[in-house]
Amino acid sequence: MVARGKESGRTPDPLLLALRMGPFFASCAFYFFLWLPSEEPRWTSALVKCLPVLCLAAFARASASPGPGRRFTPPGLLCSALGDFFLIWPSRFLFGMAAFSAAHLCYLGALGWHPLRPHLLGPVAAAFGAYVGLLQPQLPPGLGLPVLLYAALLGLVLWRALARGGPAALGGLFFSVSDAVLAWDTFVRPLPPGRLIIMVTYYAAQALLALATVEPGAPKAD
Repeated sequence: MVARGKESGRTPDPLLLALRMGPFFASCAFYFFLWLPSEEPRWTSALVKCLPVLCLAAFARASASPGPGRRFTPPGLLCSALGDFFLIWPSRFLFGMAAFSAAHLCYLGALGWHPLRPHLLGPVAAAFGAYVGLLQPQLPPGLGLPVLLYAALLGLVLWRALARGGPAALGGLFFSVSDAVLAWDTFVRPLPPGRLIIMVTYYAAQALLALATVEPGAPKAD
């Protein structure tokens, strides 16, 4: 007899998924409840910030359907947690960007290249190009090229997420919004609700990318 769940190629019951996501929701609530000052970087702040993404890595590893998502999404989430850790300290911004770049490479592996849907790439490239063009004059010396390369990776992730559809598409959009607000808040002008917008969209993005791994089978070709 074939067992229910991912072994049978069917999406697990929503209630079961919600229970498995419980540690993520609890750690998110803990983060927003404490809301530790970002002006005082501490190890405790780093741990509280990383914990929700670490919970998602465990969720994806345990719940993902067989395939690229199961292989690549948990490492991507672990790299994201490392990036979260580095970004607690402004002096380690480049290390954080490098860790998130590695995460995006993992997400590209998880999302795959089928169906290709090249018509989605043009609008994504135009939007990212325009935004990076606005940022470039505001960036400190030495950050222009790293930010450009990171934006190119994030744009590829958004393209592949939109091509995949479902939770992945929304996750890619939320990730792009989170990073866009972070860049503006950091390099152009501080936004009063900036940190809240960044973290809500960021955790939502990671959760949706993790949930995309439980979808049975791969997207169909056009």
